[in-house]
Amino acid sequence: MTDAKAAIDALTAAFFEAFSSPDHVPNIARLFIPQGMIIKNLDAQPVVYSVPEFIAPRVELLASSRLTDFTEAETTELTQIWGNVAQRWSSYRKSGILDGQPFTGGGHKSSQFVNTPEGWRFSSLIWDDEPTT
Repeated sequence: MTDAKAAIDALTAAFFEAFSSPDHVPNIARLFIPQGMIIKNLDAQPVVYSVPEFIAPRVELLASSRLTDFTEAETTELTQIWGNVAQRWSSYRKSGILDGQPFTGGGHKSSQFVNTPEGWRFSSLIWDDEPTT
């Protein structure tokens, strides 16, 4: 495994683990370049977030205890690295309890990375969920 692949694996694991953390403070901003974006493409129109815009409602949801026992984990990945840029296709599974109702689901993410003076960072992440049950 290359150093770049190991760094991207670690970044991706940190992103997935951030929302399963019992401290309810997803600290993902450190994983992204300052101009990073996260795109939810679940409905007719994609929703584009800056990293702070993405984090704020999730912190509120986790802190409210409406969402408990949440876990999300990557199940498969394909990472391609070209010099100082990389892309990763991921499948994932998730589960938790939202407003007292258990759910499970999954989906797919496409992540783009850049190698910066501080090391590898996400530049963008796009996701599409499968329907939850």
